[in-house]
Amino acid sequence: MHSFTKVFAVLFFMAINPLQAQQLTQTIRGTVIDQITKAPMPGATVMVLGSDPVIGTSTDAHGDFKLANLPLGTYSLKVNFMGFKEIIFPTIQLNSGKEVVLTIPLEENITQIDEFVVTATEKDRTVNDMIQVSGRTFSVEETRKFAAAVNDPGRMAASFSGVTSTDDGNNNISIRGNSPNGLLWRMEGIDIPNPNHFVNPGTSGGGVSILSSQLLANSDFLTGAFPAEYGNALSGAFDLNLRKGNNENREFTIQAGFLGLDLAAEGPIAKNYKGSYLVNYRYSTLSLLSNIGLPLGDFVTNFQDLSFNIYLPTGSKSNITLFGFGGLSDQKGNALKDSLKWESEEDRYGSTFFSNTGAAGIKHSYSLNEANFLQTTVLASGNALGTTSSRLDNNLQFQDRYYNNYSNSKITFSSVLNTKFSAKANLRSGVYVNQLYYNLREDDFEESMQGLQTNINSKGNTQSIQAFSQLNYRAGERLTFNVGLHYLQLLLNNSNSVEPRLSASYVLDEKQRLSFGYGLHSQTQPLGTYFAEQEVNGQIILPNEDLGLSKSHHFVLGYDRSLTSYLRMKVETYYQHLFDVPIKSGADETYSIINQQWTFATDPLVNEGFGKNYGVELTLEQFMHNNLYFLLSTSLYSSKYKTNEDVWRNTAYNGNFNVTLTAGKEYKLKRERVLGLNVRAIYTGGLRTTPINLEESIAKGEEVYYDNLAYTDQNPAYFRTDLRFSLKKNKPKSTRTWALDIQNASNRKNIFGSYFEAMNGEIKTSYQAPLIPILSYRVEF
Repeated sequence: MHSFTKVFAVLFFMAINPLQAQQLTQTIRGTVIDQITKAPMPGATVMVLGSDPVIGTSTDAHGDFKLANLPLGTYSLKVNFMGFKEIIFPTIQLNSGKEVVLTIPLEENITQIDEFVVTATEKDRTVNDMIQVSGRTFSVEETRKFAAAVNDPGRMAASFSGVTSTDDGNNNISIRGNSPNGLLWRMEGIDIPNPNHFVNPGTSGGGVSILSSQLLANSDFLTGAFPAEYGNALSGAFDLNLRKGNNENREFTIQAGFLGLDLAAEGPIAKNYKGSYLVNYRYSTLSLLSNIGLPLGDFVTNFQDLSFNIYLPTGSKSNITLFGFGGLSDQKGNALKDSLKWESEEDRYGSTFFSNTGAAGIKHSYSLNEANFLQTTVLASGNALGTTSSRLDNNLQFQDRYYNNYSNSKITFSSVLNTKFSAKANLRSGVYVNQLYYNLREDDFEESMQGLQTNINSKGNTQSIQAFSQLNYRAGERLTFNVGLHYLQLLLNNSNSVEPRLSASYVLDEKQRLSFGYGLHSQTQPLGTYFAEQEVNGQIILPNEDLGLSKSHHFVLGYDRSLTSYLRMKVETYYQHLFDVPIKSGADETYSIINQQWTFATDPLVNEGFGKNYGVELTLEQFMHNNLYFLLSTSLYSSKYKTNEDVWRNTAYNGNFNVTLTAGKEYKLKRERVLGLNVRAIYTGGLRTTPINLEESIAKGEEVYYDNLAYTDQNPAYFRTDLRFSLKKNKPKSTRTWALDIQNASNRKNIFGSYFEAMNGEIKTSYQAPLIPILSYRVEF
């Protein structure tokens, strides 16, 4: 009887707690395709590296594969297909909450017998096969793991060589000393508007990214001399790819934290159909952080966004994708109506601000034949933002001080044809046609009028055209060329640019590679700048209506070396010559649009300015190995500009050096728990500023600068350490993660700049963000 009781007890325990005797598993599956034609590759072999006994499979007639019932952990896959280069997909994190679904492109071999064996890895190459220099891929895991990245591509990119953040409160980044406004955003191969919340006019960044990491697949980040398909940008490009939803099982993600609520759902559209949907919604009120005592200001700040990707196969050779995003953000601050509580001029101001952005597109992909792949996209996009600001006078009466309302919308048609001539050569050509609509108004306070004066007031439409063609030619297994031409024209004033592009890479051996790149690049001015108003003899004229494009020559020389299969070193040196840059005309003028970061330039400008950026970058990166990764990025650089003054001056972004260490380690604990520790430390030269003329500022009651001393001051060096702690627990059918991001963990008071305080007639210092903890809880199931 005693033995029966023991057996019953054991069976009862196993019945109520079966997990203790059950190993958790999950599935890795996906599709293997030709890198150029996107055609599926049946019969490719997919193997798990290091498995004993060997775990592997082959792709079916549709190029699909599945590796089921794999124990949870980190995996690397090796993919082979006869006549194509072997590729390794490393560090695939397998959790119980979600299947891993991959798309793996293979590159064709030139010869059946290689001179030497070069095994490509997914981390070594960019998603876009045309990129030879100054480009790197980044993954969703990086946006999640990097300390203080908070799922934001812009903040994540601050870990890369040549990139510096210009403001803790925004994700604006300066690339190789260029203005943040020189950055291009693309999604699914087409240009999109600035995908951020709390956007300022004319900028390419904002306070918070609209795009959730839930939707992103592996994507590319470019920092110079980019191929011919990228246009209307001077500094760099985010080329974002969207992930397809799971087309076999419904999966969900819920995340809640100090930044708000994040909900995602994905799954098959219908039974026995390969189509899928993926939708993400977020809502946040940053005032929650203020409520726990963090000094984020007195503004009530909210945002919400929705993004989606719907994949619809329409046959064996074609598919349709519906994709898009939309974001609403607003901020409101109230003036203090008790004058006894006024401690600064800011206390007398009340303001409202909104920033709304959206884009929705339909993409049709079609394999014309074995050699041609056509992709056609139509995108409707737009943004609207506005600010109203008023000031309490001494009688506690509100006086209007500033007003703007900018509305831009665009319909874009693009068609891109990929042609594979042979294993050695492929051509990509395309055209982008944009129909632009604008409704712009800006009024600013004029002291002499004691009221608002109109700076911009224009409504209408115009068009822009871009076209490109680029040939990728592999002269041998060692040498690859990319030659192309890009054309850009703005029909508003018929300003245009014909831009040659050239890049090449040479493989020295299985571990080393040299690369070179050149490109002429151009960019239109922010639309509001063209419509700046000026009164001459009682008539309103538009002095900037005929402004031309800003242009830049990019030269890059690079060296890559694989120190081990998981450790990589990269060195790049570059020179950029900027010309036709809008400046104020005059031998004593120091203004250049190069330094413009906020709002539209409304002064009369001419295309007579110059700039130059040059430097060297070193990257040492260990991909995840033994549960440890690190990325050491260092840059030494110079960024100068010149006006009619004929003097080379520092730009606002000339910090001269930047060192960033990003690293993380995972510890496997008992009961399917994983502890993650991540750190990012940034040490960079301070941004440049123009000193304030205190006497003139007191006399005018507002900031007046020593323009003849433009950007001669430099903020002290910037240092910041961010930490991220995470605890992940896998359960049957779900993964749960607690995470704590601590931004500026040492609470260092980095100087942002100086400002004139009109209330007491003093120059005061403003600082970057203090220590900010961001706690979140995430469930995937």
